[in-house]
Amino acid sequence: MQNELPVPKLFKEKKVEKVYRVDYAKVRKVGKAWAKKHNIKPASQDELKIALLLIDVQNTFCIPGYELFVGGKNGRGAIEDNARLCDFIYRNTSNITKIVSSLDTHTMFQVFHPDFFVNKKKKNPDPYTVISAAELENGTWTINPELPYILRAQQSMYQDFNYLQKQSVYYAQELEKTGKKILIIWPLHAMLGGIGHAMVSTVHEASIFHGSARQTDLNFEMKGLRPLSENYSIFEPEVVTEFTGERLIPLDDSLWHYLMYSEGGYNAIVVAGQAKSHCVAESLESMAKYITASGVPELAQKIYLLEDCTSPVVTPAIDFTDMANAAYTKFAELGMHIVKSTDPMESWPGLK
Repeated sequence: MQNELPVPKLFKEKKVEKVYRVDYAKVRKVGKAWAKKHNIKPASQDELKIALLLIDVQNTFCIPGYELFVGGKNGRGAIEDNARLCDFIYRNTSNITKIVSSLDTHTMFQVFHPDFFVNKKKKNPDPYTVISAAELENGTWTINPELPYILRAQQSMYQDFNYLQKQSVYYAQELEKTGKKILIIWPLHAMLGGIGHAMVSTVHEASIFHGSARQTDLNFEMKGLRPLSENYSIFEPEVVTEFTGERLIPLDDSLWHYLMYSEGGYNAIVVAGQAKSHCVAESLESMAKYITASGVPELAQKIYLLEDCTSPVVTPAIDFTDMANAAYTKFAELGMHIVKSTDPMESWPGLK
């Protein structure tokens, strides 16, 4: 474990809530000079390997005025989280081996977006409409009749209207079985190719700086493109089977395997991002499932949750703060560590 570094003048906290073009040439130059000045070694030489796992640190969730800004309790949650996150990356450039970032990635015609469904008047649901399985069964809502044409190139069964309708009913039923999830229509967000899809500029800048100083690349994990399931967790979709019982979505544990086992795995996985109540919590839930399945509960002790670099969804209609906090309490009971970005990493439990 190396001593914390000063934060370079490159970082301007007031820019955290701005969207701007990162000057890659300048950031690369500053990062290399910083490595020389502070004797920062390439990541390949790390004996203690630490991965920083960033979950959906994107404009769509983190910038005021964008589609699903996570304001938290005080209305500035994601902004303040990312200011602390950038500070953490710069101070611990010599300790962080690799940064892995997920990108929530969507298109127009997905089961959680307005254009997927119509009512009897052929009107799409408004954002934040809750659609129950019962409403899909009784015809209050049906799939958009244009979907077989729109989705035909993705899989052959998507050309069948009845298949898509039955799968939508099944999807809503499976969500409701959990007792805590329902099918909510979200505004178009994290749209592939759009500005909202992009990583927050200051965090991207810090990540490029880190890569330049440590001679390692920023890894991206795309999630959320499948039309018939949401993908809160970065590891798995919400529903992976068809109404027939057949598996719809193949198992893909490559990211988990990379973090835990590839070339010996990382000694520590530090988790931050948005939102604490949704994609972060569900990603940690997936990690807990993988750990349970492995039969090695000690793996949970590799995971550190930056509690001051994530915020819950809070809307006028519902506040998910208590749900998010309850999830974190459960993860801590499993052995994951809840830490603050402002605490020196050398003081974190079990990290040596």
